[in-house]
Amino acid sequence: MKIGIASDHGGFELKLLLKERLSKLNFTIIDFGNNSYEPDDDYPDYVIPLAQSVAKGEIERGIAVCGSGVGASIAANKVDGVRAALIHDHFAAHQGVEDDNVNILCLGGRVIGSETAMELVTTFLNAKFTYAERHIRRLQKIDSLR
Repeated sequence: MKIGIASDHGGFELKLLLKERLSKLNFTIIDFGNNSYEPDDDYPDYVIPLAQSVAKGEIERGIAVCGSGVGASIAANKVDGVRAALIHDHFAAHQGVEDDNVNILCLGGRVIGSETAMELVTTFLNAKFTYAERHIRRLQKIDSLR
């Protein structure tokens, strides 16, 4: 699976760890930055290009990490075709994909431990959308708002 990952300074260390561990699991990873720790960087500069790539189908899924995960989620959801969610638990990591077709997982680098983050990421990446009629109907209602 080809995935993208992006972070600002608040998620930089967690991004590096996730990138290293996911590479060992044979995921193809595209890093949208930041490529170095910059304490004054801005998450939209990295999250928006990630979200645009997901929306265009250039990558299958994305992982966006900022300090809390909130800003990354807000930014990613501004891009048509993106369904980003801030996830903190195992159930939401798979259910968000299965029922809501989430395509970008947002994490808070300052609020979640690395082992939990890795568990959530692998759960998210292994989940599949169910294509159940009720889920499609709900997503169509949301998409009609754009």
